[in-house]
Amino acid sequence: MEIGILFDFYGKLLSDKQYTAIELYYIHDLSLAEIGEELGISRQGVYDTLKRAEQKLYEYEEILGLIKKFRNNRKEIMMIEELVVEIENESKIINSEKILKEALAIKSLVRKIIYDSQEVVD
Repeated sequence: MEIGILFDFYGKLLSDKQYTAIELYYIHDLSLAEIGEELGISRQGVYDTLKRAEQKLYEYEEILGLIKKFRNNRKEIMMIEELVVEIENESKIINSEKILKEALAIKSLVRKIIYDSQEVVD
């Protein structure tokens, strides 16, 4: 699963052979022998390619930290959603249609962002 997320974020930075090996192994669930046939290399060559590609993916995350930033942003967006629900509840108590309307608009946008982000990491 972790390699899949790393691949989603950094896969295009890999060489063509590394990209294909990761895709065939982790996404299409092919065996090393099947991938070897596809790429025209030995089973050991596939294993080595996969290990180098995995190492590269981890290095990219260590240097760029996009997944960590993405997850932190997602947490903060969920905190915003909680605050919007509180504002929505308070607007009902004080009977403010304007605040309720704006809170619902923000809530809708936040939920769209959360929904869209689930496609990336889930």
